[in-house]
Amino acid sequence: MRTDNPAGEVRKGEELDVAAIDAVLKENIEGLEGTPDVRQFSSGASNLTYAVTYSNRSLVLRRPPFGTRPKSGHDMHREHRIISALKPVFPSVPDSVFYTDDESVIGAEFYVMERVDGHMVIKWPDEWDEKTGSALCENFFQKLIDLHNVDYKAIGLEDFGKPEGYVDRQIGGWNRRFEKAWTKDVEKFEDVRQWLEDNKPKESTSGAILHGDFRIDNCILNKDDPTQIDAILDWEICALGDPLMDLGNTLSYWIEKDDPPMMQLMVRQPSNAPGMMTRQEILKFYSDQTGTDVSDFRFYYVYGLWRLAVIIQQIYYRYYHGQTDNPRFKSMGQMVTALGQLSRIKIETGEI
Repeated sequence: MRTDNPAGEVRKGEELDVAAIDAVLKENIEGLEGTPDVRQFSSGASNLTYAVTYSNRSLVLRRPPFGTRPKSGHDMHREHRIISALKPVFPSVPDSVFYTDDESVIGAEFYVMERVDGHMVIKWPDEWDEKTGSALCENFFQKLIDLHNVDYKAIGLEDFGKPEGYVDRQIGGWNRRFEKAWTKDVEKFEDVRQWLEDNKPKESTSGAILHGDFRIDNCILNKDDPTQIDAILDWEICALGDPLMDLGNTLSYWIEKDDPPMMQLMVRQPSNAPGMMTRQEILKFYSDQTGTDVSDFRFYYVYGLWRLAVIIQQIYYRYYHGQTDNPRFKSMGQMVTALGQLSRIKIETGEI
């Protein structure tokens, strides 16, 4: 399915106070005309995203989910700050135009950015050929490399996080989050968690900006040339740290056309489309472009798979406890189990 990123009706229980939003935006953004039409994007299972459309301007609002939220998660200010700092040196982000931590407006902090028109793609359109897939794939991973090469200190983000000890904090942090979000219908996977604790590598670099959720379906592709990426979205879990951890996260989502059925069930982007690189080809491309040694990537790949399992478990926890009735979340416990089992397989085989 190819789409121009449409928004639909706001889901029940996730409505916003349109009058309050209109008032605060008109107070802080000049020139807005009329009453906004507020609709909701169906994509995204964590932070909520809404189209706020005035007669003369199209905006997008991001807010945390309703219900119980992890203390360190869903930080709207981090998203606003990172894209604002990146825009002058890494143009492939939207313009963030407003942020507030005043929860009296809609019950949570939120930020607003310009809407970027273009293609958001999950399933590969039949009319796009192998050449298109190859060019998009290379441009996609070049964007990740370009992001990792940004001098975060030069753009004022030296206090954005602590790159030293990032690997250790990630493993401990995601393991603790799983414990807090665990539900009785999901296995605990103590063996996977312990393997990650016991096999942490040394930090590969002095640190880089990490997106944390780098996927094709988090990109807006140019309307006229879908091999070009106009904007990268969803900076919710961006950080400073080891770029190989970011690459591991990205490869955990990267399902190839020849992967087993267990993995095919987790396809969320057209990584299996004609012309797309395999995970091994991606590692070679990244290594060739950066000079980074990726010969032993098992830890980073298993970390990416397990982190994805924990993220899904946190979402499923809200559904399991009745904090959301979104039917998309009903089978997420099964996805967590599949990812935990896949992590075991990769630990044993070392295959990427």
